Formats: sequence, C-alpha cells, structure tokens
Amino acid sequence: MFKSIFLPVALLGAATAAFADEGQWQPHQLPQLSSELKRIGITMPASKLADLSKHPMSAMVSLGGCSASFVSPDGLVVTNHHCAYGAIQRNSTPEQNYIVNGFLAKTRAEELPGGPNTLIYVTEKVENVTRRVLDGLSPTLSGSERHALVAARVKALIAECETDKSTRCSVPAFHRGLEYYRIKQLMIRDVRLVHAPSDRIGNFGGDIDNYEWPRQTGDYSFLRAYVGKDGRPADPSPDNVPYRSKDFLVVSAEGLKNGDPILLAGYPGRTSRYKLPSEIRFARDVDFPAKAATITADLAIIAAATKDNPAWDVRYASVAKSLNNVLKKTQGLMDGFARKDIAAIKDVQDAEFRTWQQAHAGANKNLLTELDAVIARDMALQRQEAAWNEATHSDLLKSARTLYRLALERQKPDAEREGGYQERDLSFIKARLTRLEQSFVPSVDEARYKAALARYARIDGAMRPQGLDALLPTEAALPAMYRSSELADTAKRLAWIGKDPQAFRASNDPFIALAVRLHDAGMVLENGRNEIDGNLERVIPQYMAAVIAFKTSQGKPVYPDANSTLRVTYGTVSPYSPRDGLLKGPFTTVEGILEKETDKDPFIVPAALKQAIQGKRYGVFKDKALGTVPVNFLSSADTTGGNSGSAVMNGRGELVGLNFDSTYESITKDWYFDTAITRAIHVDIRYMLWVMKEVDHADNLLKEMTIKYPKK
Repeated sequence: MFKSIFLPVALLGAATAAFADEGQWQPHQLPQLSSELKRIGITMPASKLADLSKHPMSAMVSLGGCSASFVSPDGLVVTNHHCAYGAIQRNSTPEQNYIVNGFLAKTRAEELPGGPNTLIYVTEKVENVTRRVLDGLSPTLSGSERHALVAARVKALIAECETDKSTRCSVPAFHRGLEYYRIKQLMIRDVRLVHAPSDRIGNFGGDIDNYEWPRQTGDYSFLRAYVGKDGRPADPSPDNVPYRSKDFLVVSAEGLKNGDPILLAGYPGRTSRYKLPSEIRFARDVDFPAKAATITADLAIIAAATKDNPAWDVRYASVAKSLNNVLKKTQGLMDGFARKDIAAIKDVQDAEFRTWQQAHAGANKNLLTELDAVIARDMALQRQEAAWNEATHSDLLKSARTLYRLALERQKPDAEREGGYQERDLSFIKARLTRLEQSFVPSVDEARYKAALARYARIDGAMRPQGLDALLPTEAALPAMYRSSELADTAKRLAWIGKDPQAFRASNDPFIALAVRLHDAGMVLENGRNEIDGNLERVIPQYMAAVIAFKTSQGKPVYPDANSTLRVTYGTVSPYSPRDGLLKGPFTTVEGILEKETDKDPFIVPAALKQAIQGKRYGVFKDKALGTVPVNFLSSADTTGGNSGSAVMNGRGELVGLNFDSTYESITKDWYFDTAITRAIHVDIRYMLWVMKEVDHADNLLKEMTIKYPKK
C-alpha cells in the first residue's frame, strides 16, 4: 500500500538502461544513474554532476525562460540568439538595426544595457521542504482553503529565504505537488548585451525552418553579468563591474561524431508526461485547436497593422517571433497527436495502472474516481478561462488590470497578498510596464483587441464566464477609448503605481475604468481556479505516489515533469528516421546554408558569411570526417521549452554546443517520449567560434574564453 505520500521518488529500477535517454533529472538523482552514464561514455563522476557547487553545474544559469552558462571568469554568458532577442530588439532602431546587422562590443564600455527584463539567475541552494509545505493539512479543508494554506506556507518559506534584493527564492512543486523544493538563486540585475550575430545567421531559416531538420542556424549570443564593486548584485550603473563567476565552462572545438555521448544542463519549462488520457484528449481536441486559431488570427492582425511602418515592425518583432514559435509548437503537437494516437497508448498504460492501483490501494479505493471528477471540473473551467483571455486581449487593458490589482493587494499586509503582488514583485511589475514601450503601438493594440472581441463573440455562450458579456466594450467604442487613455505613455502608466483603489474607481481613463469594471468577474474565475487547484493539489499527489510506486515495481525510471528548475539530461549524437525509407543524419554543414540561400528572408546569407564559405576558410574548425565546418547537430537528449540556450557538453563536461530546438516529430515529447524519433537540435560550438572569427571578428571574446582546439 502507499498510505504515505512521502515516498523516495528518486528510486530507479534495474530496467533504467532500457529507457536510456528519457528523463529530465534533478541533479541529486544523478548518482543513481552512474552506471548508465558510464555505459554511454560519460567520464565525469555522477557525484560531481549532483553537486551544484562544483564544476560544471556551478556554471549553469537561468535567464528566467531560457538557459545559459558562464564561459569566462568575468561574467560572460553564452545563450541562444532568440533568448537575447529582447535585449537586441530593445537597442535596435530602423536606423541602427542590430537585429539585421548584428552587434559586437569590442570593449566593455561598448556593451549595451539588456533592459529591466534581462536578468541572470545563479542557483545557489536547493533543499527539500516538502514536509514544511504539506504536514498537518486536514483532509476536510475545501479546495480554496487548502490552496490558500499551501500558498501561505510557500510565501513564508520564500520570505525566510530572501534576505535582500540580491536573492530570489522559489518553492516549486515536483511530481504535481508530491514534493516541494526551495530554490535559492542569486539574481543579477545589471545584464548587458555583448555580442549577437545578424539574425540572418542567428535566425537563419526563421519560422519556416523552426522545428525542422536539416537546420543551419547559428542561434547564439553573449551577455555579461555586472554587479556592484562589492561583488553583490546591484541596479544597473556605469560604476558596476563584471561579475566574477565561481566557475565557467571550458569550450571544446575538438568536436563530436555520430554516437558520441553528450550531457545537457538547463532549466526546462513544462512537460506533461504524467497527464491522464482525458487530459490528453482535452488538449488535442479542444485546447490546442483553439490556441492555434487564436494565434494565427492575432499574427495576421499584427502583420497587417505593421506592414507599412518599419518602426512598428521592429516594435512587434519580438512579440511576433514568440507567437510564431508557440504556434508552430502547437501545430506540431496537433500533427503529432494525429500521427500517433498518444491518448490510445496512454489508455493502455492507464488501464494497467488502474488495475494495479485497485489491488494496492487499501483504504484509498476512491482515489481514481475522485481524480477523474476534479480533472473534469478543471477542464470545464479552462474553457471559461480561454474565453476570458480573448475578452481581455489588450496590452493596455492588461496593464490597467495589473495596476488596479496591485492597488488592491497593497491594502493588505505583505504576507497576505496574492503571489505576484508582494513587495518582492514590484520591480518585476515596473519592468513589465516599462518594457511595454518597446513592444506597443496603440493602433496595433486596438486592432488586436477589436479582433479578439470578435472572436470572443463567436464562443458558445455556455463557455463564457457568467455576466462577462455585459461588462465588455463594444468594438465601436474602442477608437475613442484608445484616443483618450493616457496609459500608452510610460511615465503616466508608471505613475499609477502607489495610488489607492479609490483613485482607480474615480478615474475617467477608459482602460482604468474597464479594469475596475472587470475585476469582480475576474475574481470569480480566480476563486474558482483556487478551489479546483486546491482539490487537484490534494488528489494529484496521491495519484503520483501511486504512479511512482507502480513504475518502481516495474523497474522503470521515475523523474518529475519539467518545472523550470535545473535539470540534467543525457544522450548521444544520433540520426533518426521520421518515416519509412528516410534517414536524417546528425550533422549539417555550412554548405547547406548556400544550398538554402534565396534573395528573401529568412534565407538571405550575409555577404561576409558567404565569402567565408566559398573561400573554404575553415581553419581549425574543419571537421575531418565532414571535410567542412558543422553547423547544427542532433542528439537523443530529453529537452523542452526553457532548455533553449542549455549547455551541451561532451563526456568531460566541456562545452561543445548549445541546445536551441527540437525536430518537428519530437514536439509531442512533452507528453510522450518516443526514443526512436525524439531528437534535440543543437548549435555546434565549432560553427559559433568559426563565425565569430571569420565573419564577425569577435577576437576579443575568443581571447576571453578558454578554448581547447583540436590537435594538429
């Protein structure tokens, strides 16, 4: 029986090797994988990989949505081009377009500010706090009561951990609420753009090649972390100095070949490997099609509204890039579900599990009935939440709602405020409200909101939040609202921070008034979500305890779904066969860039790159087997969104690549890991170094890094 939910969830059975490359492992789990790591050729001791204070894990950092790593003792960080895209865009103008032209700071003084949203997080400590979160929770609590009590305990743990502005702590759930770990991170607030190639290198192939193979994309960039003269994080200042990182990765230009082992470390975002078949069908049949339709329509509106204005196009470049990425992933998930019936596969697994669970449940025989009921309620609420998102799809309205909610929450003691509105969150709120000026044009926002309201009107009335229709503006009212609102002005927008709720209720600004009018309806939805989440948080951990016990009894590996925390995965450089009769090799080369060249984006090749390829100026970066410079390569590592920028290391822990994408056939790996076709796509470090030397002449950075070149 599994009466206690505090199970040793890291247990692994003897059959681990059969599942070789699957798993996004918490570092402390790696010693249990020692034999498997040795088997594939990893020479680093697993005990070192489990220690966050030792090389190479001490060099890994998060960008709060992407991954990165230190590559010099002076705070130099390497990540993907698309992970630094916001900083590149922020500093770009139509006259000085770093997106198209690229950017290189030859000296520290020339490095550009990344902006308030560009942050570096260095993980310093991870500790299991499960009992402090879950002990003593009465089974008679309502969902909302339970959710509130857990949230209060989490906030207390965070407050205890965060001693100053330099520290950022979090208490994420693992195994869908079975375990909680407190993670302490150093948060560096002064981050500067050092180098980024032209997007004709860093984003070669664009959205057409996104998730496709073969790829020839140099998706890399460099940032630098700065701190005060005392070595502690500080607000951006010209007096700050480069952060002296405790560790950094050695870069290896010696290269890889087919079958070589790799390690990959980063901060993967979200996976759903333990979802039930009903949840998969809801995503497949309801959620994903609706999301794809909404994003497709929104992108069309943005394109039409910005097409004749280069400045507006620059402002919405990052927005469109992000939406296109989500859209292609969503379409890939739908195609993957159509190609392989993952729900049916899960049906078989679920039936086997349910049979086992009933035989081992003891007094917990109603668990699965209760689980199915709360998941059904969750899916019904998700449909109302999707409708709400359409009804409020305006950046100006989102800003107004954030400001009004902040005013309301600040009437409470800090510990009692909703997460996201405490004093610790104020700098992030200011940063978001400030960042809007780089990605906002009133007329474009108006066009997007008008189209969203039209989409909302077409949603079945039974799926809309009750009473919401009467609160919304008409499409005809929008032009006057945008003309008379002052929230488009950054200074006036920020000036609302600190005002009391009565000031909002008395305001004549149409978007402030709309935010006030919508608040109660939004809280009804939020309270409903808290009730359901509280019930999920009570039932799902019991379910996960049973799943873990079941898998352990079969000798199968047990790892938690990704949740944006530091993870390690491993694999080998591997080709794959997407369909019968077609084998895709694991490397692409610079010659493939010229094969794809056209005179139109996204397949324009910069002249300097073309000349270097045609001149075969390969130097030490030439792969002996390929006879040229490799660009991208495939591995069987288990990755997902958030792993962008993750360090790809050889068996000795040296940097040999950067993760940046997956193949189209792999997109469904977030739900089901298929070892035969799941492949991650990486930038080969040799291409990055070669472009830096032969195209962008970034000699200062090449000298700063420690690079191991191949023996002659």
